[in-house]
Amino acid sequence: MNSTANMRTYKLLRRGLLLAAGTLLTMMTSGSSAFAAENPFHIQYSWQIGGEGGWDYIAVDPQSGLLYITRADHVQVIDRKSGKQVADITGLHHTHGVVFAKGGNGYISDGGGDQVAVFDRKTYKILRTIPAGTNPDGISYEPVTRTVWAFNGRSNNVTVIDTKSDTVLATLALPGKPEFPVADGKGNIYDNIEDKSEIVRFDARSRKLLAIWPLAPCKSPSGLAIDRVHGILFSVCDNQKMAVVSTATGKVIATPAVGDGPDAARFSEDGGYALSSNGGSGTLTVVHEDSPQHFSVVQNLPTLKGARTLTLSPDGSKVYLVTAKFGPRPMAATEGPHSRPPMIPDSFTLIVAGR
Repeated sequence: MNSTANMRTYKLLRRGLLLAAGTLLTMMTSGSSAFAAENPFHIQYSWQIGGEGGWDYIAVDPQSGLLYITRADHVQVIDRKSGKQVADITGLHHTHGVVFAKGGNGYISDGGGDQVAVFDRKTYKILRTIPAGTNPDGISYEPVTRTVWAFNGRSNNVTVIDTKSDTVLATLALPGKPEFPVADGKGNIYDNIEDKSEIVRFDARSRKLLAIWPLAPCKSPSGLAIDRVHGILFSVCDNQKMAVVSTATGKVIATPAVGDGPDAARFSEDGGYALSSNGGSGTLTVVHEDSPQHFSVVQNLPTLKGARTLTLSPDGSKVYLVTAKFGPRPMAATEGPHSRPPMIPDSFTLIVAGR
């Protein structure tokens, strides 16, 4: 082969390599689902931590890194590295959620007492209680106004609390039964309205309801998560769908499938994953944000039946879920048609999944 032919072959090969490299770079920077790792999460630990009572939301204190688990009339505080209990906040009625004021105290929605309990994050002692509406359930800390928003599940309103004075600033009406809320860090609060299949948006500064957005075809939403960077909400619903909603337009832009019985959702900025904990199917659904307009299910990780609520580590790399073992359901004739099966003593379990 002469030198001219060699040069021509070289140029063709070089051009092909440059085109291939350009295509690869475009795919990588576009957030393509081709580069979303398959099965990114796996079960790392499972600790039997015991304790009495049912459970609801769980949360990690971003300051101490400790895990808070609401357990009926008390709140367990767990070391995430060992699974050991370090404290137990008692003297409550029926707890639902825990949030943490930046540089301040912690706040527990105590639905059974129609109140929010304020506690010291170093001593775990309850400092005071603040009257709320009927059955405060979902709760969120709003950092711009430094307020706590307790959404009252039976009075269909929200109690707004000033964390500087621990006094009630306002009680705001809602269009239906509230579920889990999130704050965007820019002065907006969003909350699922379960019985209307809607999301509401509040301005935390003016304390005014700004919008009501339908979630159809999503029905009976519970857990809610947010991608704060791109302004996207992830609402998990009873009909095994996740409604992905733009905060700019209020429109549902995708409805990826999730497992049965979802009750909580979180978004991990590390990797761009929206997570749904599904107690009915005993799975963790992982949805990848391929782009702010496209979403794909990349994993349904088996967990355990009943693991319906979850939270994330501060860096988003670990997922914490809880569940327990139950005995046979009581006979309806003696215990009532909607009676729950009894929890097996000391079977309460913390599951840790990671990447």
